[in-house]
Amino acid sequence: MNASPVNVAVGILMQANGDVLLGQRPEGKPYAGYWEFPGGKVEEGEDILAALEREFMEELGIQILTAEPWCGVEYIYPHAHVRLHFYISREWIGEPQSLEGQAFAWQGAVAVEPLLPATIPLITCLDGLRFSSNLS
Repeated sequence: MNASPVNVAVGILMQANGDVLLGQRPEGKPYAGYWEFPGGKVEEGEDILAALEREFMEELGIQILTAEPWCGVEYIYPHAHVRLHFYISREWIGEPQSLEGQAFAWQGAVAVEPLLPATIPLITCLDGLRFSSNLS
């Protein structure tokens, strides 16, 4: 296995009511059927935010207008060592579409399962962010 982790840009689309978009991994990919936040691999020399914008256009057909870096997580799966860079986006153009045949669902209290293992610990942190009384 490659010693250095693969950088992955991950986006959390958050509606005004706090609902977030989760997608289901398609057949033929590792962890097919598991739910995750959309995103994808950062290409060589590509900026992480640029990768996120590209992935959202390719996977969901939407254009991200703003995205704030949220957190980073390293996780070692049996098939890959990944460094996940999470961004939260509250502004985008277009309605998400399933351009790669994946299922997706807006979730308030996250009820879909199974969740991708690296995603599980973030749901609790995210709930605090989504449902807190916006103290900024």
